[in-house]
Amino acid sequence: MRRRTYLYGRRIGKPLSPRRAKLMATVFQTLAIDLRVPPPQPLTRLFVNPVDDVRLEIGFGAGEHLVACATRLPASGFVGVEPFVEGMAATVAAIDLAGHGNIRLFNGDAADVLEWVPAASLAEIDMLFPDPWPKRRHWKRRFVNSTNLDRIARTLKPGGIFRFASDSEDYVAWTLRHLLARADFGWTAECADDWRQPFPDWPGTRYEAKARRAGRLPTFLTFDRKDDAAR
Repeated sequence: MRRRTYLYGRRIGKPLSPRRAKLMATVFQTLAIDLRVPPPQPLTRLFVNPVDDVRLEIGFGAGEHLVACATRLPASGFVGVEPFVEGMAATVAAIDLAGHGNIRLFNGDAADVLEWVPAASLAEIDMLFPDPWPKRRHWKRRFVNSTNLDRIARTLKPGGIFRFASDSEDYVAWTLRHLLARADFGWTAECADDWRQPFPDWPGTRYEAKARRAGRLPTFLTFDRKDDAAR
């Protein structure tokens, strides 16, 4: 039985343009993952193009980072999860234009995808500029919590990485507290520039640009999944 999904905020805003509505009714259906069907074994068989590994992006916004990575790394498969229809439609339009065969999409809760994929099947999980839910009474809505980190730890391969970026100092501190308290993850930073500088080959996102225009400097955190046998 599928878990009950908890998503906060609006999922649908302005009506889609006729072109994007058509793409959602056609192209998206060929890219969408159906969680009612068991995942393929191995998970790399999820994609049209042959791939060597699989990576997940949680909340990809308008898809700039997802599509750029899929272009730069054609031998990797990318699963993008986004609950908001406008961002999904923009990403589908970009995928349709580029003709990528190494991207699959899910329009819903990333926790459901993390429960669906097989254990130790992901090489990387990215969570970039998520909603910080800054009010204390809303902290329970933050995706980074012990339950979701258990899901992330289960699905990452030993040596796989979890990357988190945010312009919210409070959410960054929150994430560090949660990850540093765990024995199954290690923070890779060795100096301050390791969290001040963007990730390698970083294409940027519109949320990062918005934060910088407002004078908020982003933080980039990388954690590696430790081998259980070595702990």
